[in-house]
Amino acid sequence: MRDHTKLRAFELADQVVMLTYQITRHFPKAEAYGLTAQMRRAAVSIASNIVEGCARGSQPDYLRFLEIAFGSLRELHYQLTVARRLGYCDEAGFIEGDTIMLEAEKVLGALIRALRRN
Repeated sequence: MRDHTKLRAFELADQVVMLTYQITRHFPKAEAYGLTAQMRRAAVSIASNIVEGCARGSQPDYLRFLEIAFGSLRELHYQLTVARRLGYCDEAGFIEGDTIMLEAEKVLGALIRALRRN
């Protein structure tokens, strides 16, 4: 078993969750079951899959859950750009989200590549 709290990828994923909830809090009420819910699910999925992967005993399972987390992260990053283009997210929120998501993608991607080499 791995300790997810020791992973930089998890720390960043947790920050992404908190930031996503802050950003989507100001979305129109009409988006409650649309983009707001989708972004929140994707954000929680990132951190949750890292945690679940760490709880798995085998390296292939661990890698599979990290790959799912990476996919959710890329999905959320796209959704943030949609929110900005629709005017739901101000420029400051977009820049903050974009910055943290890019860093998370780099860190999680590097972890995945390192595990694939082993």
